[in-house]
Amino acid sequence: MPIRPNRMLLALGLLTLVALGGCATRPPADDPEAIADFRQTNDPVEPLNRTMYSVHQGIDEYVLRPVAVGYREVVPRPVRMGVRNFLGNLRTPVILANDMLQGEPRRAGDTAGRFLINSTLGLGGIFDVARDHFNVPGHTEDYGQTFAVWGIGEGPYLFLPIIGPSNARDLVGFGVGLVADPFFWFGQGAVVQALDYTRVGATAVDTREGLIETLDDVQRTSLDPYATLRSGYRQNRAAQIENRLDPRAGQAGVGTGFGTGAGGAAPR
Repeated sequence: MPIRPNRMLLALGLLTLVALGGCATRPPADDPEAIADFRQTNDPVEPLNRTMYSVHQGIDEYVLRPVAVGYREVVPRPVRMGVRNFLGNLRTPVILANDMLQGEPRRAGDTAGRFLINSTLGLGGIFDVARDHFNVPGHTEDYGQTFAVWGIGEGPYLFLPIIGPSNARDLVGFGVGLVADPFFWFGQGAVVQALDYTRVGATAVDTREGLIETLDDVQRTSLDPYATLRSGYRQNRAAQIENRLDPRAGQAGVGTGFGTGAGGAAPR
């Protein structure tokens, strides 16, 4: 039986967890500042993570970034916005489930309303009518955020090729989100698999296109891009969990780096 792309991503995450054998050396007990820094970065498997980051950078340099740049240059901005909106609309069932699991009835109502409006008046989500005409912007929720609200600790910081920065809690949440997505259960037919591959590929390209300037700036200005991305991810993730991000700003990425499902900011 052919492996669907979402299952391949989940398998990659599980294999990475199994491979967590290279641990950073814990500072000696008589160096409290070093120990505090060690705990603050929450990166006990840093040697392995940096290796995975190097692998990712190679893939990004020769595949992901060139494809994203080409996509931006070839596809007109309104079409790219439609793709972003459509992909966000497909994520709505998962977002709605997590709104309810977190005990957020008002946000759940907004999510359900957005899905109804955008799936009909927005032609399947291509146009974000809910945001543009009813002043109901989208937001991002996922199972990693829900686990955090339930009090589950984040676990060690992880970096996975293609998927990007994450942690043990968010990686498990990512897997749960894949299985909980209604589209996961649509069967194994050739057409379904083709649509599955298309969706995963479009999400990856759209997400990377939205991060071209951000990641270029990190590579150009940071003395340690790995550490900068780690810090940025953890700060952004904490803001997502606490619902502190402005949904209109279109901050990209779930706990694993894939699209918000929030009908975010327009592409450049």
